[in-house]
Amino acid sequence: MIFVTIISVCLLKINETHALCIPQNNNEKSLCNINEKILFESDSWKLEIPKINLSANINFGTSEEVMNKYIGHFDNTSLWNGNVGLAAHNRGYPVNYFGRLKELQIGDEIKYTTVYGTKTYKVTTSTIIKDTDWTYLEETKDNRITLITCVENEPKYRRCIQAIEI
Repeated sequence: MIFVTIISVCLLKINETHALCIPQNNNEKSLCNINEKILFESDSWKLEIPKINLSANINFGTSEEVMNKYIGHFDNTSLWNGNVGLAAHNRGYPVNYFGRLKELQIGDEIKYTTVYGTKTYKVTTSTIIKDTDWTYLEETKDNRITLITCVENEPKYRRCIQAIEI
């Protein structure tokens, strides 16, 4: 492995297939986030849910343009540690990755893969929230993944699945 300093602020660890920005302190997170954004734009960023036969790539943001091709990542949530927030359509769009999300039950497995590796989570929460309720996307001390999609014929509500890393 080779270690290089990026603008003397962010350490970038490089090997043949992975790169990882490691902030040296909290003030360096924003520069590392810029580098991470470049690094995550690849086929190695994906979500897998075996129970519903889902395997799909993830991309930054939750715009219509992003979610017409990918599962979207909420910009204000973690990419790896803490609370990873993801969204996708469930019907009526070019891709509807979360179409079967309502079938998930407590204990079902979710796999999240990035350039950092793969994390496995177990579903702990399946609930309906108001479209204005962002509390499920708040930062957490534990590692969890939060999946959000619309509720059919209920425009003011969202389905929210949370899972904790095992």
